Amino acid sequence: MMSRSHNLALPEGATSLIQALINERTGMHFDNGKRDLLLDKLSPLVIERGFGSFLDYYYLLKYDPAAPAEWQNVMNALSVQETYLWREIDQIRALVQTLVPEWHARNGNSTLRIWSAACATGEEPLTIAIALNEAGWFERASIEIVASDASSKAIDRAVQGVYRERAFRNLSPHLRDRYFQPDGSNWRVRSDIHSRVKWGLANLIEEDQISPLAAADFIFCRNVFIYFSESAISRVVRSFSRHIRPPGYLFVGAAESLIRLTTDFTLTEIDDAFVYVKRERAI
Repeated sequence: MMSRSHNLALPEGATSLIQALINERTGMHFDNGKRDLLLDKLSPLVIERGFGSFLDYYYLLKYDPAAPAEWQNVMNALSVQETYLWREIDQIRALVQTLVPEWHARNGNSTLRIWSAACATGEEPLTIAIALNEAGWFERASIEIVASDASSKAIDRAVQGVYRERAFRNLSPHLRDRYFQPDGSNWRVRSDIHSRVKWGLANLIEEDQISPLAAADFIFCRNVFIYFSESAISRVVRSFSRHIRPPGYLFVGAAESLIRLTTDFTLTEIDDAFVYVKRERAI
C-alpha cells in the first residue's frame, strides 16, 4: 500500500524538525525507524490545510496563531487508543485490596483521589470504578476518580461510555452483564458507574494542565510512556512528584520502567503488583 504522504514535499531536514517539535509539545518520540509512521499520520492534516509540503505544516504548528487549535488535531491523529477493560488487573487489585484500606485507615473521612492520566477511551478508570464498587468502597469512603487524555476524540468516546465487544476480552461475562447494558451490537456502561468518573482533556507535557490533576493520592499513567522520549518521561514524572499527595503512588505499565529516569519514586512490590511510591525527602 502506498503511503498517503507520498505526494507531499519533504524538504531536507523537515522530518527532523517535525520530530523534535512533536516530542517537545506532546512527549511522543518518533525515531527514524518510525519516521514514515509519523508522516503517514500527519499527512491527512497537511492535505486538509491545503499544504503541499510538510515544512509548511511545521511552520503552522510552530508559529501560526491558529497553532493551538491545530495541535488538538495532531493529538487526535497521533494518539494510540488500544486498551481494554480489566487490563493489568493485578495493580488495580493491589489498589483496592491493600492501598485503599491503608489510605482509609490513615485519612478517615477525607476524600481519596485517583487520577487516570492517559485514560484513552475510558476503560482504565471504569475498571477502577468497577473494582472499587465490587469491594464496596463507594459506600465506605469518599472517592473521586478523575480521567484525562490528550485526545479530544478519545475523551468524547469515554464520555459516551459505549464499548465494542473487543473491550471485554479480559472482563468476565458476569461483570460485563452486571455493569454494562446492550446497546445495539455494543455495550453501554451503567450510568451510576460512569458518573463516578470526571472526564477531561490534559496534555501530560503541559504542567499547568496536569498540576491540579496530579494532586492525587494515586496516579495511573500506564502504557503511555512507551511512546515517550526519556527526557519527556523524566519531565512528566517530575511534575507528578511535585504535586502528588504524600506518600503518593504511581502506577505505570508492565512494559515500562522508571528506575533509570527518576529518583523521586521508589519501585515497590505490593501484593503481586509493582508500584512506584513517592520517595521521602532526606532531612
